[in-house]
Amino acid sequence: MTNQLQQGMFAPTFRTVDHSGNPISFDDYRGRKVLLTFMRYSACALCNLRVHHFIKRFPDWQRQGMDVIAFFESPEANIRAYVGTQNAPFPLVADPKAELYDLYGVETSEEKVRITMADVNTKMFAEAAAAAGFALTPEEGSNFNRIPADFLIDENGIIQLAHYSRMITDHLPLEEIECFAAGE
Repeated sequence: MTNQLQQGMFAPTFRTVDHSGNPISFDDYRGRKVLLTFMRYSACALCNLRVHHFIKRFPDWQRQGMDVIAFFESPEANIRAYVGTQNAPFPLVADPKAELYDLYGVETSEEKVRITMADVNTKMFAEAAAAAGFALTPEEGSNFNRIPADFLIDENGIIQLAHYSRMITDHLPLEEIECFAAGE
């Protein structure tokens, strides 16, 4: 089991670049709320649907003082080929060596993926992703067993919510993110 972060802890800082080569320093986000979302890989249909939902809500979140940084355990070229085609207005970060995933204690679990695939609701999620134009696409070299995680971090860099998914379809509800963005 990984070392999971908890509410009230300072979020680990990092420096990286997004899929367009723009530098990102987590310290630059002080004074704003941040959603850090650790997705599976850039061709994951469910992850692409999640990014699609974030893109639609992002203008409101920005006005409310919240930014988003999305991580994928994929090479930059794959991000550009898959999720990058959505032209997200927030950074998409390639972390093919899972260094930031490890920093945030995001786990890999074959067992949780098996449980997800056996869950009757998984078909519904896959159909919703397909209806939105995101096909279930294998990605060479991706970590199929990565389990998503989301972190809501306040203006002072303190984790207000750490959501480690139980299955690959178990994401932090959008309503909770919206409440956090609105300061509720």
